[in-house]
Amino acid sequence: MEFFLDMIPPTVTAQEHKVMIRRGRPVFYDTPRLKEARRLYEHVLRLNRPDTPLEGALALTVEWYFPSKTHREGTLRVTRPDTDNLQKLLKDCMTRVGFWKDDAQVCRETVTKRWTRTRPGIRIEVTQLDE
Repeated sequence: MEFFLDMIPPTVTAQEHKVMIRRGRPVFYDTPRLKEARRLYEHVLRLNRPDTPLEGALALTVEWYFPSKTHREGTLRVTRPDTDNLQKLLKDCMTRVGFWKDDAQVCRETVTKRWTRTRPGIRIEVTQLDE
């Protein structure tokens, strides 16, 4: 399955948890920006999820297209956020909306970040792998 999320990709990542001390113990919570990014991802992903969760080993290819007025179309983005941090939030949301039972099923990943002047978004391809 392959689809394109026609949106400006959020640059907030799953690592942006905050911590506070309550009764002498650390309590982790999501910032409003992180909550909003999670809500946005889950909304657009629900429109593309499979009828039943995918099973077995999976390959995930994701191309991130970030808007830019100064970079040439399609050039690689070598600035933050890091690809692993971007992927974590996206895969967590894909798990929550039912693409698969567990993102541990993703055995192969290809991730690219690029600049675009024309169409920001996220291209996602999920393929079942033969054992």
